[in-house]
Amino acid sequence: MLNIGCHLSSSKGFKHMGKEALTIDANTFQFFSRNPRGSKAKAVDKKDADGLNEIAANNNFAPILAHAPYTLNACSSDEGLREFAKNTMASDLEIMEYIPNNLYNFHPGSHVGQGVDVAIEYISSMLNSILKEEYNTTILLETMSGKGSEVGASFEEIRSIIDRVELDHKLGVCLDTCHIYSAGYNIVEDLEGVLEKFDKIIGLERLKAVHLNDSMMPFNSRKDRHEKIGKGTIGLDAIINFINHPKLSHLPYYLETPNELQGYAAEIKLLRENHN
Repeated sequence: MLNIGCHLSSSKGFKHMGKEALTIDANTFQFFSRNPRGSKAKAVDKKDADGLNEIAANNNFAPILAHAPYTLNACSSDEGLREFAKNTMASDLEIMEYIPNNLYNFHPGSHVGQGVDVAIEYISSMLNSILKEEYNTTILLETMSGKGSEVGASFEEIRSIIDRVELDHKLGVCLDTCHIYSAGYNIVEDLEGVLEKFDKIIGLERLKAVHLNDSMMPFNSRKDRHEKIGKGTIGLDAIINFINHPKLSHLPYYLETPNELQGYAAEIKLLRENHN
């Protein structure tokens, strides 16, 4: 069975998102932990969270993925912004305990001219300060496209962060198909080679989730522009090949394509029909 969902609005609460996912034949979903362009988070209603947990259990949901807000930059040159990222993520991880055993994804950040080595130290230091053994959430580093001074566009950079985190068993990776294609990993013509490289550098056991997106931009463009499935430069054939690969077919997939709910429903239907 293909474990697939899309990005849903959290404005109406946890339980509503679970119900909404079912209406489009999704068995998981992604949501922002708080305002994606700000810092405000809604207070958690335990009854609402329990409602989602019940829906997920009764419908064999794959892990649900919370996405940190875009405003976080754990490797900013500004100490105040680094502190903001740390405090926000620490708060998010407390919220995630209301829906345990799920996933939390974040962009590693941008080094803004300080260099990758400094950035990696800042990111790993933040993770060391907020991770707790008792947490039931796996924190995912997202693979990035490499625009500007982004960190995490190479598998080596992701690995370097993981290696510096004490509770590294709490960490995994979310692979974004648009991002890695834009970063120079050719999943269209050499998926097997890309997976071999990922396994050698990071380890496929660390791969916990996939953002499934086509790309508006050409291969190795270093630009982050998502496209609808089959409408971009990656193309439908390559995406179908990706979801059916024996090393990838078991993973949860989260669509971040430029769609409304019915557009997501159509993409989910298309992908389910083409999943072996």
